[in-house]
Amino acid sequence: MEANPCEPRYYEMLEQLQVLDFALVELNLFLDTHPQDVKAIEQFNQLTYERTQLANQFQELYGPLQNFGRAYSKAPWQWIESPWPWQV
Repeated sequence: MEANPCEPRYYEMLEQLQVLDFALVELNLFLDTHPQDVKAIEQFNQLTYERTQLANQFQELYGPLQNFGRAYSKAPWQWIESPWPWQV
């Protein structure tokens, strides 16, 4: 049975991905000016790992987050299905 994009877990996972993305952008900007900060690099790598795991889980349940070869698709082609992550 395919997961329903209207269930609460869909939104919880998508929000967690947005939280991780925000933190990763901020750490990226910080590391641009503090490239020797080992603790920030470790945190960036940990959050990158968490985001990758969560994104893989989300995509397995609900379909791709990005197109153009950045995410797999099941058959039939999932990009014709909505809502897309940026629509919710």
